[in-house]
Amino acid sequence: MFKRPWESFFDERIGRMCATSSRVLDIGAGLRISKEYGNREDPTRAWIGDIVQSRKVDYVVLDYVDTYHPHIVGDIQDLPLPDDSEENIVCLAVLEHVENPFKSFAELHRVLKPGGKCLLYVPFLFYYHAEGTYYKDYWRFTPDSLSTLTKPFSTMELASVRGAFETLVRLSPLGRWNFFLDMAFLLDKMTGKLASKQVSGYYVWLVK
Repeated sequence: MFKRPWESFFDERIGRMCATSSRVLDIGAGLRISKEYGNREDPTRAWIGDIVQSRKVDYVVLDYVDTYHPHIVGDIQDLPLPDDSEENIVCLAVLEHVENPFKSFAELHRVLKPGGKCLLYVPFLFYYHAEGTYYKDYWRFTPDSLSTLTKPFSTMELASVRGAFETLVRLSPLGRWNFFLDMAFLLDKMTGKLASKQVSGYYVWLVK
């Protein structure tokens, strides 16, 4: 298993959040570190579990339905939180499922404290993945759209997730096996395709 650049980007910024705050708000339960608060608890996807637990960070889940017992029930397009109230927000693979991403980004900016940090994941080349009546699948994002959506923030940094070859393998039946993904990653690295615009998606780091 190879450490990808975007994984290091994610780990470093989550570590930065947890080092300077006692609270992380997860919109959509994307981290899935708890079988109690999340729609699909999966230890293999518990990306920050060790950091949260070792540093005793208050991990708070917000979801727009109460089905999976979030701490806060609310819509990212109209967050039930005061202005300038949150130090850190994580929102992974949620924004493609909301009707109005402009309102969502405006709400993230509104509720963050000055200097507050936000880490997002949004897809670009990814298959349709609505889920019944729980959520639909509306959008895909490019660097151009992200630069427009994040204009109010003082800082915006992107990390591409997967190069062109690994994205192609990820979308194919071969994407079920790490061996083929690892080989595709090495091919991306050797051919410069890690800098391609044909990627699976983006991690987005924002500072208010």
